[in-house]
Amino acid sequence: MISIYKIKPAFQKLLTPILKILHKMGVTANQITWSSIILSLLIGIAFWYAETYTLLFLALPIGLLIRMALNALDGMMARTYNQQTKKGELLNELGDIISDLFIFFPLLFFERHITYVIVAFISLSIINEFAGLLGKIISGERRYDGPMGKSDRAFAMGLYGILSLLAIDFKAYSVWIFSAIILLLTISTAIRINKALKAA
Repeated sequence: MISIYKIKPAFQKLLTPILKILHKMGVTANQITWSSIILSLLIGIAFWYAETYTLLFLALPIGLLIRMALNALDGMMARTYNQQTKKGELLNELGDIISDLFIFFPLLFFERHITYVIVAFISLSIINEFAGLLGKIISGERRYDGPMGKSDRAFAMGLYGILSLLAIDFKAYSVWIFSAIILLLTISTAIRINKALKAA
C-alpha cells in the first residue's frame, strides 16, 4: 500500500551528515528520542493555542518534519553506533505513542463538533502502532505498513496546520476527512496483523 514510510531510506540518506555531527558531539540515540518527545509536547502546546495566535499552526508542518527527522536519527544512531538496548527500544515505542497523544489531543478542541470521530482517530492511531509491535512479538519483525502509518499521520497533521494557517475553512468536511483517515488506519492495522501472522 502507498505510504510516505517508503521514502524513509532516501530520507535517512539525507540525514547521514547530521547523524555524524551528532555522534561527534556525543549525542546518544536515547537523547534524540527524548528530544523528539519533548518537541512533540511543545508542538501540542503550540497547536492548542493556535486559534489565538494563528502563526502557531506552523508548529504542525515544521515541528512534525523535525520530529520525523529525530525519529529517523534515533534509530540510525542506535544501529550505526551500536547503541541498541531494550531500554532504548521501549523508550522509542512508548515515546512515539505519547508524542502522538500530545500532538493529536488539541484536535478535540478544534474539531469539537466531531468529538467521537476524533476519539476514534486517536484510539485507532494507538491500536495501529500496537499492531506494528505485535508483528515483532509474533514474527520478530516490526511492522510499519501503511496506509496511514506514523509518517502518513504526520503528513496529514502538517497539512491540517497549513490549511488552518491559511484560514481555509474545511470544518464542514472534517467528519468526512477524519472518517477517511480512520478507514485507512483500519486497513493499515489489518495489513500489519495479516502480514505478521503470515511471517510467523
